[in-house]
Amino acid sequence: MYAMNIRHEREKNRRAASSEKGCAHQLHTKWWMISDDMPLEQQEGIIDGAAILAAGGTVAFPTETVYGLGADARDTKAVECIFTAKGRPSDNPLIVHIADLSQLEELVLPYSDTAARLMDQFWPGPLTIVLPVRPGAVSPRVTAGLDTVGVRMPGHDTALALIRASGCPVAAPSANHSGRPSPTRAEHVHEDLDGRIDAIVDGGATGVGVESTVVELIGSRVHVLRPGGITTAMLQEVASEVTIDPAVDPNGGMIKAKVPQSPASAQADEESRRTSLLNQNTSSAKARADLSHDKTLVSQDTAKHELQVNADQVNAPRSPGMKYTHYAPKGQLQIVQGTSEERVIDCIQRKLDEAKQRGETTGVLAFKEHAAQYRADVVASIGSVHALEEAASLLYDALRHFDEAGATYMLAEACSTEGIGLAVMNRMMKAAGHRVMWCE
Repeated sequence: MYAMNIRHEREKNRRAASSEKGCAHQLHTKWWMISDDMPLEQQEGIIDGAAILAAGGTVAFPTETVYGLGADARDTKAVECIFTAKGRPSDNPLIVHIADLSQLEELVLPYSDTAARLMDQFWPGPLTIVLPVRPGAVSPRVTAGLDTVGVRMPGHDTALALIRASGCPVAAPSANHSGRPSPTRAEHVHEDLDGRIDAIVDGGATGVGVESTVVELIGSRVHVLRPGGITTAMLQEVASEVTIDPAVDPNGGMIKAKVPQSPASAQADEESRRTSLLNQNTSSAKARADLSHDKTLVSQDTAKHELQVNADQVNAPRSPGMKYTHYAPKGQLQIVQGTSEERVIDCIQRKLDEAKQRGETTGVLAFKEHAAQYRADVVASIGSVHALEEAASLLYDALRHFDEAGATYMLAEACSTEGIGLAVMNRMMKAAGHRVMWCE
């Protein structure tokens, strides 16, 4: 502990002497590899990374979901460096990561028994719980002016060791440049943020592959603000009632109601229309056809318009992932749904061929059962359609692969929204800017 305190003091002195006054701006970012050959608390990446965090710096680190870009949640200047590095507006709340429940008492006001049961069941793990923040406990930049804060305890030994050694609650969004696919490997972080952050702690590839599930508590009801690795079915084992926010995704999600709305009622009642759309997926072909008179595709312009309308209704996002288009590759991506797998495959190939004739570099995001049937410049398989946990872990890596290959026009097969499929479709829809092609 004495040696670690010396490191913390040295790091504070180094940063105080820096002309940049806190935010990293250097030729290259420090990069430490975590080894299996020695205890985590003795490794340089943990000791020095923790010292940087304690001194107000920024450190990217692995979690079980994606790599996070961390800073001391109590230090406004440090938190502002996160936004500077990511090139992201500071009007979206950040999640605070802790390593022990004793840290939680310092951050939040008393919480419900339901929240306590969720912590007991899913922490450490990919669940963020929005709780009433204790006044003055964290920087107002973390809460974006709200009276709540999202907190989670990551299920990753390296993350827990780093947070514990730093002695501070760590605010951490995904460690990527704003709008880019989230990083699931340290190489992704380096590609986006080299020279813009102080350090990277490399713990290898992440497991879950999509960001944590975010929930808020409304009485005894668990309300999902962002789908992730903890599914609604898992939440229902703990809570008597689970609902999903309509803002999750009007094309790739679902809420409690199960009966699709007709086009007439959709026009009469916007909220009912959004409810209906949330319940639609590739298995609800008839409802999809009722929602669109176009036999080939849903208008891209209409999809963009609907996205803007829905986004305008969310004045104050209550969690990350609710406001901006995220996770996007550099080229144009569309999601393809249809009445059958055969129709989807035929439609995708026809559109890819047309794009190729226009001079596009084409790509397709496909499940392994169908990948061999496509002709494209880049065919990215995200595992089996029957094992969507694999799709979640491979999705962001596949989107980055499109960028590496210079793909300009990409199509992606849709999947079921059951289980973790809800999170997969949520991220795919955001990556596509809600552009959906419907093939009948």
